[in-house]
Amino acid sequence: MRIVIAEDDPLLREGLALLLRAEALDVVAAVDGPDAFLAAVDEHHPDVAIVDVRMPPTHTDEGIVAAVEARRRRPDLAVLVLSAYVEQAFATELLTRGATRLGYLLKERVGRVEQFLDALHRVVDGGTAIDPDVVAQLLTRNHPDSRLDRLSPRERDVLAVMAEGLGNAAIAERLVVTEGAVHKHIRSIFGKLDLAPTDRTDRRVAAVLHYLEDAERRR
Repeated sequence: MRIVIAEDDPLLREGLALLLRAEALDVVAAVDGPDAFLAAVDEHHPDVAIVDVRMPPTHTDEGIVAAVEARRRRPDLAVLVLSAYVEQAFATELLTRGATRLGYLLKERVGRVEQFLDALHRVVDGGTAIDPDVVAQLLTRNHPDSRLDRLSPRERDVLAVMAEGLGNAAIAERLVVTEGAVHKHIRSIFGKLDLAPTDRTDRRVAAVLHYLEDAERRR
């Protein structure tokens, strides 16, 4: 696994590089800004980029803009975005531009090494990984016209865990139900969200996007 890190905090940047190299992963570049990040992506052709949301010069959304541009140049690039705060607008922006091989984690999650590495491998393997705290904040908001109002409380629970990027077995373990029950709930979710099976649409991703986009409209 070839990795590029873009993080302007030198301690976190070097800490991430040391952590990943200790796991026998190949960190090919560790840079401190968006321009250097894009140059590293062009030069090294990494499998995954770990990108801070806020980087110089304005420390607003440079990381997201650079990640979107990197994905435009290399659509197969996996991206794991790190942020100090819950910024679901940025998560939605990334996901709506290509909803596979993407992750969005709070920086505090890096200290939970097993969870961090699990998220990294998940996005490299083609999945998504959204921080549970981001999902929890989305759940606290209500909207009277939400399409998600069609879902039962248990279906919303299933969709919330699905939004973290977990598969059926992990959802079943988290919610203490059977995999069969999870499968039935997911099938019901697809039906209530009008997500018909097609050859071109990943319905799990589409359901999560409904979830995130609805939360963004409520901001």
